Amino acid sequence: MDPFKIPYKETNKFSDLVVDYVNKSSELESFISYFPSLYNLKKQIEDKATHQIDRETLASVLENQNAIISLSDLSKENISSLRHNNVFTVTTGHQLCLFMGPLYFIYKIISVINLTEQLKDKFPDNRFVPIFWMATEDHDFEEINHINLFGKKIEWDSKQSGAVGRMSLSGIDNLLKQLESVLGKSDNAKRLLHLFRNSYLRNKNLAAATRYLVNELFGKYGLVIIDGDDKELKKQFIPIIKKDVLESGFIDIIQKSSNNLAVSYFKQAFVRDINFFKLFDKNRILITKKEDINEIDAHPEYFSPNVLLRPLYQESILPNIATVGGGSEVSYWLQLKSAFQQESIPFPIIVLRNSVMFISEKQKQKIRSFDFDLIDLFKDEYYLQNQFVIKQDPSAISLSNEKTTIKMLYSGILNKFNKSGLNDNIKAQLKKQLNVLESLESKLIRFEKRKYKDSIGQIRKLKQQLFPYNSLQERYDSFIPFYLKDGDDFIERLKQNLDPLDPNFVVLSY
Repeated sequence: MDPFKIPYKETNKFSDLVVDYVNKSSELESFISYFPSLYNLKKQIEDKATHQIDRETLASVLENQNAIISLSDLSKENISSLRHNNVFTVTTGHQLCLFMGPLYFIYKIISVINLTEQLKDKFPDNRFVPIFWMATEDHDFEEINHINLFGKKIEWDSKQSGAVGRMSLSGIDNLLKQLESVLGKSDNAKRLLHLFRNSYLRNKNLAAATRYLVNELFGKYGLVIIDGDDKELKKQFIPIIKKDVLESGFIDIIQKSSNNLAVSYFKQAFVRDINFFKLFDKNRILITKKEDINEIDAHPEYFSPNVLLRPLYQESILPNIATVGGGSEVSYWLQLKSAFQQESIPFPIIVLRNSVMFISEKQKQKIRSFDFDLIDLFKDEYYLQNQFVIKQDPSAISLSNEKTTIKMLYSGILNKFNKSGLNDNIKAQLKKQLNVLESLESKLIRFEKRKYKDSIGQIRKLKQQLFPYNSLQERYDSFIPFYLKDGDDFIERLKQNLDPLDPNFVVLSY
């Protein structure tokens, strides 16, 4: 079955900013370089070609970082090619979620791979490298230490702190035993357990484990994995570290841009006087006062940018033309264009990652049995229950005819007394009468719901399955159940059905 596509606005799950961005609203033009399109990406290539980066250091660092894993020939070629000026990157990144976390971890990577392949077909004189940036310096352990699987939370209980990428993997063997007990004995389950064991039991820390896992699943597509927690890479970022840490050189310009964006939209991230953390072996501490300039020069690896300065770091060291991210990432990147202009760094095109919901044939049959369409599932559960009950016997519940009669009656009264000065009073009485009918209709629906208790419960269950905790499936569910069913075909099917330049939410059957 072909994918079913829904405009983002009609899902009721995305912010006004995201909806306006995918619809290319003129209100956002001052906050971006270009809206995503192949035509605009060509212009972005031309802009980035004028920006000098240290390609030799980049390629050498990537070769060193990835020497511990078995790279595909395509990934090796991609890394080596970065030394050439006609090669550009498309980047996505994420926290080091345990066992790849929620589904959208994968959707990000598929989006960036597919975009580079589109660019290759469109612009054969250039080469395009898909990059996965591991957010190894983040310290929000509670956000990445678990997965939700088969309705249960499987959690890594560890007391470690600091940058998650540096954390040892002690104790994680207990999680693998838990997984083994629930995954079953199928070939796909054995493949997955073998992959997880190799990732988490044969590597020294979470960064190395994540690199291994992501490479095993996506390396054949030429994906290149980068860890920004690297002294040689951060040497190139020293001028910006100094400007922020010693001079608070970004707060005014980012604050102004953020305030301008906040006139119409929610502000995603807050800029500080100093936007760096200090990295220690076991801690990542926010810097609140000026640091020693000599230490910055000697040990730039001690300095870790926050969410608003990390994009500047990325674009300082990569020949990047596009960044693929989720809705929150689109929001905070749009706070930063003026900071990029200040540093004479081209601002990349921001591409919203693909969003997907998987729905089973059984769930689709249930939807049809309720006389709903797929798009109806994105509506409020209470609304769906009411609509189902009304459809069973509209004449017994709906008071629409009575409402129409009341409206016609009051329209006649208004026409009769339109010069009496009582118009406002008559309209107020009409509103009261309609409110009475609305209240009565709600009571009739609640009464009828008792007759359809089983169906109402099934609607609730369906909504909970597809929108766990009223969130999108991709933000909660693991990829594991889908991989157990289809193996690597699950990833290949995503790859075949997702287009990062198509501004629609995708529903796929399984």
